[in-house]
Amino acid sequence: MVAAENGALKGAKVGGMADVIRDLPQALAGVEIQADVIMPSYGFLTGLGAKLIHEFEVSFAGRQEPIKLYWLTHPKVLGANIYLLEHGLWQSSPGQIYSQGTSDRPFADDATKFALLCASVAKALVAGLVPMPQLLHLHDWHTGCLAMLRALAPEYQALQSIECVFSIHNLALQGIRPLSHDSSSFAAWFPQLFAQLDEGQRAQIFDPRYPHCINPMRMGITLADKVHLVSPTYAKEVLLPSRPELGFFGGEGLEADLQRKAEQGRVLGILNGCEYSEALAQSSLERMGLTEFKELLSCIESALVQWQGGRTQVSGVDMIAFTRLQALWRQASSGEFPDFLLTSVGRLTDQKVLILRHILPSGLSVLETLLQQLQQLQQLQQLPQIQPKALFVLLGSGDPEIGLFFQTLAAKYAHFVFLQGYHEELSQCLYQLGDLFLMPSSFEPCGISQMLAMRSGQPCLVHGVGGLRDTVEDNVDGFVFYGEDIKTQGEALLAKLGDALETFGSNDWMQYKRNAKVRRFDWRSIALEYKKQLYNIL
Repeated sequence: MVAAENGALKGAKVGGMADVIRDLPQALAGVEIQADVIMPSYGFLTGLGAKLIHEFEVSFAGRQEPIKLYWLTHPKVLGANIYLLEHGLWQSSPGQIYSQGTSDRPFADDATKFALLCASVAKALVAGLVPMPQLLHLHDWHTGCLAMLRALAPEYQALQSIECVFSIHNLALQGIRPLSHDSSSFAAWFPQLFAQLDEGQRAQIFDPRYPHCINPMRMGITLADKVHLVSPTYAKEVLLPSRPELGFFGGEGLEADLQRKAEQGRVLGILNGCEYSEALAQSSLERMGLTEFKELLSCIESALVQWQGGRTQVSGVDMIAFTRLQALWRQASSGEFPDFLLTSVGRLTDQKVLILRHILPSGLSVLETLLQQLQQLQQLQQLPQIQPKALFVLLGSGDPEIGLFFQTLAAKYAHFVFLQGYHEELSQCLYQLGDLFLMPSSFEPCGISQMLAMRSGQPCLVHGVGGLRDTVEDNVDGFVFYGEDIKTQGEALLAKLGDALETFGSNDWMQYKRNAKVRRFDWRSIALEYKKQLYNIL
């Protein structure tokens, strides 16, 4: 497997793809497949006990670049290996996997360093520095150039003797760069190959919307033997053109390539999995009490304090959260705790929260209308406003503009706690203690947060797209809303929340919790699907 992230190594996780790269090798070992992983070291992963095994050179950007190859055993899988590649280019953002880039040159730094990754992996394989596998499994746009080098570069033709599959975790990110006339371009990375390509070969790698640009995601789609999407529904959605004005996100400009591949029977949708422990299976379905509420507050406090490390000033968003936290501690000290806890954990991106930010005909956003809906619930119950009984806690980081949107509402509504950052322990606390988990993604290739919430017996309120549609069943183990455009999606979300609040606390609600907790998306079953469908190993 070739990937940019790997949750099996400390510090090598950014998104859900890292969870897959962490868990899948262990699951595949259970069906007698050894999956090794190769990725960049980013300058800090070699400190995890990796051993230097080779030093070699790879032709890149008109030079012979020196590469160091490290090896370590997989921390979770007996007999499996992790290979790390070291070069200064992968350390352009110290301690980070991805570079921020600039608005005028998006993906420029990352596209270059992942093009080098692909060239380095190709060289390591054909030179025998890494054992030639039975199958090459590439993950997301970061590895698209490897499918291209395998198909088009004469020096790497030996790779054509093995199967190549390409997994798409998020089609929205494609790594588009110029074909030439830029330091971060195909011609700059592979000048000799660029000069040799004929028109037919160029047609396989350029972006259909921007003919003077290459698209690494498209390289993977057109040049790998099979394309894998991470849920059955998402595999169907990407065959249709996106219509953002209607709130639908499908093929993102690559639908024609995916349609052609699908007609050949080479597009597969296999859901990602989730790990299940006996302790969680035996945990109680009783809702949060005062003791658990105090544990949640302590966890929030710990996250806020931890985020201040290295900062010279407290940010506005953290100050608001600290203020809300103190009020909640006073509430807990008097024996009070929320009667209803709405939770959400995720990245602050348009993918995740576009619907929440949409402005309704009332002039209010969907999120502000939701907060007022929770406020009205308190008034109906004749509960004191100074001690909100319905609480919404949202944890996430990402786009600063989106963060400011949430911050403004967090300052306005006492029952909305917005925590801007990432904190694993707090995430787990919210999965385990929440009453209802909100995940209104405009598109969701698979999603893991809803699985983690369901694993703890927390029903989810989700948009019926991609993996969310494949994992949450409406009025059985959660609530699913639909809409033909973003306005009706927002209205449907609010209506479904109303349905959930009406059902909350009833016998039906307890059945939803039980149903959510017993749902299984276990990796072993999914590994069998990989073995039979994706890898064709019967």
